[in-house]
Amino acid sequence: MDQQTTCREIYLAGGCFWGTQRYFDCIDGVLSTEVGYANGRTENPTYEQVRYEGTGHAETVKVVYDAARLPLAELLERYFRVIDPTSVNRQGGDSGIQYRTGIYYTAPEDRAAVEEALAELQKQYDAPLAVEALPLSNYYTAEEYHQKYLEKNPQGYCHISPAMFEAAAKPLR
Repeated sequence: MDQQTTCREIYLAGGCFWGTQRYFDCIDGVLSTEVGYANGRTENPTYEQVRYEGTGHAETVKVVYDAARLPLAELLERYFRVIDPTSVNRQGGDSGIQYRTGIYYTAPEDRAAVEEALAELQKQYDAPLAVEALPLSNYYTAEEYHQKYLEKNPQGYCHISPAMFEAAAKPLR
């Protein structure tokens, strides 16, 4: 008998969502991803509004994963490998509030795991972490041309190195 899938979701902001989505798509145990805009002040924002009109949204990846194969702690450990957790509103060459880092959870029981993971991560840095850890207050799916962007445009810009995509496909230990 097959092990039952334990489907969970979490929303992760890690700078430009193109590369962040591609990275999570490479990880065993991730069932699906979608890019969108989270925790802002405007309903159904467009990319142009998020980029130029100060809506307060973060470019975010909705990650649906099988918690039986990929525990949240491991998923977060992998997330931390592709962000600069001390950088405020900047990842790679992108800057602005929409490129902030954040972990947005929908299940109240995930809060403790998120806080524990951030506390462990903080031990590796002298500077304070700039990763938001909040309940998801809103999320809007990004335009279709942003979905799986780097699959459609393999030479597209990405702040995450191709080596990290390869590493994502391998077990952590």
